[in-house]
Amino acid sequence: MTDAATAANRSSGQNPISGLPLHDLAGFTHRWVDADGIRLHAVEGGQPTGPTVVLLAGFPQTWWAWRKAAPALAERFHVIAIDLPGQGHSDRPQDSYDTHTVASRIQAAVTALNVQKYWLVAHDIGAWVAFSLALNYEERLHGVALLDAGIPGISLPDAIPTDPDRAWKTWHFAFHLVPDLPETLLAGRERDYVDWFLKVKALSPNTFDSAEIDHYAAAVAAEGGLRASLAYYRDAAESARKNHDALGRQHLTVAVLGISSSHGSIPDMAASISPWADNATGVVIPHSGHFIPDEQPAAFVDALTAFIAHERLG
Repeated sequence: MTDAATAANRSSGQNPISGLPLHDLAGFTHRWVDADGIRLHAVEGGQPTGPTVVLLAGFPQTWWAWRKAAPALAERFHVIAIDLPGQGHSDRPQDSYDTHTVASRIQAAVTALNVQKYWLVAHDIGAWVAFSLALNYEERLHGVALLDAGIPGISLPDAIPTDPDRAWKTWHFAFHLVPDLPETLLAGRERDYVDWFLKVKALSPNTFDSAEIDHYAAAVAAEGGLRASLAYYRDAAESARKNHDALGRQHLTVAVLGISSSHGSIPDMAASISPWADNATGVVIPHSGHFIPDEQPAAFVDALTAFIAHERLG
């Protein structure tokens, strides 16, 4: 067994985030891998010889965001859900949260898990990272699916709308950028903050039960999780600059699926990405808010499976 494989095969008993319980998902195994000097947590299951699907979640969630969709995907695919740096049970480095640096760490983790080529599926901040990863490691990807996310420098608006009917969707981008104040206001109140995001941005306020809210809030509150969550927003300008630099050299040629929802943040993901991608298609998931894999997991799985099947046949 290689050193990378040994690192990837660590047991769930070696949880690096003390005081943050691990949730198990039937058929999946916890892994920790060394990724450019930090340790990332992954959950792996499904068909070992099937096509690999890598899942990245966003704020304020962890890999657990895929708990409803991953078992269905595992019937056809080799599935890996990875906690981003600063998220869930991954390490929380002090800096370097621009999406190109994070993308290099995600790619290092996938390589450590002995995956050569894969389908990348990502939501919210995870989609920020996935877009940058596709710009730098396109040859490692079969295709990319991006769920309801404004990408820094691409489709993320430069100005926050003041219309109350729209401002609630994006107001936090400016708040998270303010030095120190968010930490002062949110420390010890992480559950209230996470509760607001999960209830207001889902179409139904009953999408997440109390235990799920507790889980996500605990992950944000644990060992630098709040600082790391804010860092993605604070490094968004650097992410945007690097995205533009990369797009100045080439556009995306890998197949991209933009997954929107009827009541999400970005009405047409495919349209927002298509100026920079040669092969972008889109789908809108009905009866869903921002958290598509939680709200409509079966429709999400169907859309992703159809995209992969179409691209493999094409």
